[in-house]
Order: sequence, then C-alpha cells, then structure tokens
Amino acid sequence: MNTIEEEAPVGRRRRRRYSVEFKAQVVAACQGPGVSLAAIALHHKLNANLLRRWVEQAEGNERFLVSRSDVAVQSAVAPAFVPLSLDTKNVRPAEIRVEVRRADQSITVSWPTSEAAQCATWLREWLA
Repeated sequence: MNTIEEEAPVGRRRRRRYSVEFKAQVVAACQGPGVSLAAIALHHKLNANLLRRWVEQAEGNERFLVSRSDVAVQSAVAPAFVPLSLDTKNVRPAEIRVEVRRADQSITVSWPTSEAAQCATWLREWLA
C-alpha cells in the first residue's frame, strides 16, 4: 500500500520562519508539569525535535526568543540583586527526632543535630 501522496509540491520547499512571539507562546505552553512536548508540537503542527530544541535553548538562557531590536536594550539592563534579610529570632535549632511505636505505645526522642554522632551511638546501643 502506497501512503505517499502522488502530488509532489511544485518548486522548492521553503524553510518556515517563526515569529519570536509564536516561539515564546509555544515554549511557555511546554513549561507546565506533566506536559507532553510531542502533543504540543502536534497541536501547533511543529516537529517535536524542533520544539525540544526551542525549550532547551530557553532553559539554557540563550537569546533565541529575543528579537534583534531587543538585544541592545536587554544587554544594557542588568538584572538587579535584591538582598533579603531573614528573621532568625523565631527559628528553632534543628533537631533529630526519633519516634518508635510498638503496639499502642510510642516513644519520641529529640536530639540536637550538633550532637548527631552521640545520637547515632545511643541508637546503636539501644537497638542492639
């Protein structure tokens, strides 16, 4: 059975060119959790390998989605670093918590993480 169309396109095929906006829209559609790149490629009538390359370029921070007029503007504006101060007053020290249950009884032991080696020694002795 021949599945190839009998009519060949007249003239040379031309390489498609996609706008920056179209690329950005399709790549953004791929960013959701559990999204199938192949399904999005089929929906937009693209080759899945081409779409995968666009996504990899976008994740690699390459400037394939930036038009040439925007390059000069983007290179002049550097991303700003915003320092954040953390409130350490209400932070509890880290601890090791071991909970052992047997039938309807349970024992919980809390141990400071700074003494992790002593906790491990105690557990070995207790479980032996």
